[in-house]
Amino acid sequence: MLRIPGGSVALLMVFASFTQAADPNKCSVKLAASEAPKELAEPVRQLLSGQSLQVAEGDKVLWEIWLPKQLAVKATADEVQKGINYRKLEESTILGVMRVNQAWNSFRKQTIKPGLYTLRLGFQPMDGDHMGTAPFNEFLLLCPAADDKKAAILSHKDVTELSGKSIPGGSHPAVLLLYPNPKPGDKPELANKGGGNWVLNWKTEVAAGGQKGVLGVGFTLFGATTAE
Repeated sequence: MLRIPGGSVALLMVFASFTQAADPNKCSVKLAASEAPKELAEPVRQLLSGQSLQVAEGDKVLWEIWLPKQLAVKATADEVQKGINYRKLEESTILGVMRVNQAWNSFRKQTIKPGLYTLRLGFQPMDGDHMGTAPFNEFLLLCPAADDKKAAILSHKDVTELSGKSIPGGSHPAVLLLYPNPKPGDKPELANKGGGNWVLNWKTEVAAGGQKGVLGVGFTLFGATTAE
């Protein structure tokens, strides 16, 4: 899992659920015209499209997520045309901005307060400390938008420290597991992956070598890790 300074290992908040648990079976998702939040730093705000994904239970919007207009990827034009995965992006790339409208508990009962967060890409280290902790090695790190003022790529250390500010009184990064989504559909969906895990599937535009394509994204919104 992602490391924090001082040599200690950050225990990831791999999956999340609301303190007052929402029922994913009763949740809906829609793509809505929605201006990027004005409280964002302008370099971050300029990255985002004028649409958001809204996940709601009844009339109450639980999450609202804005995705980038377009992402630059480390790929050839042919690779972009055929389809790419998260590893074609630089670690700490901003994959979106999320507004959380209700307190959110981590797997370890750590609380993420309602607020606005940037979503930066993180990769789990491939070492013995992390074997079997999650089915995939790509994550989103929630970073307080008020503290994330630049669109630039950050070092692993800097993005981990920044994400740690998402948890009141804590230092562990706030993390969402990313599921692969190689064939995104024409509409966003909240997909049941089994074992209580529900993933928000959608896509964002990418470009490289003069070729445009899409990256399917899958944000885990409900569920719990089985790791001890």
